[in-house]
Amino acid sequence: QVQLVESGGGLAQPGGSLRLSCAASGDTLGDYTVGWFRQVPGKEREGVSCLSRVGGVTAYVDSVKGRFTVSRDNAKNMVYLQMNSLKPEDTAVYYCWCSEDSWGQGTQVTVSS
Repeated sequence: QVQLVESGGGLAQPGGSLRLSCAASGDTLGDYTVGWFRQVPGKEREGVSCLSRVGGVTAYVDSVKGRFTVSRDNAKNMVYLQMNSLKPEDTAVYYCWCSEDSWGQGTQVTVSS
């Protein structure tokens, strides 16, 4: 089974940027579709972005289109989420996911001045 570990969360000011990283072990991440979800207390987990296994097809929730970019480095078994023009409403715990239905432990992103 794939194990996923996120990093790169933290505090950012509105308009700032963060890059989340997700390191995979236990299997080859390139064999799976990957994605990022986020969750705030009291709300359901929300899909933010995904990246297909083949063809590099991406999808984004409307609220992050044009600001977030998902990418992968199969050679390093890594997935990334570049987050630009951050807004306070982006504050959440962000989770890495792959289509083996594996999840990371989450990394907190807080956007505040």
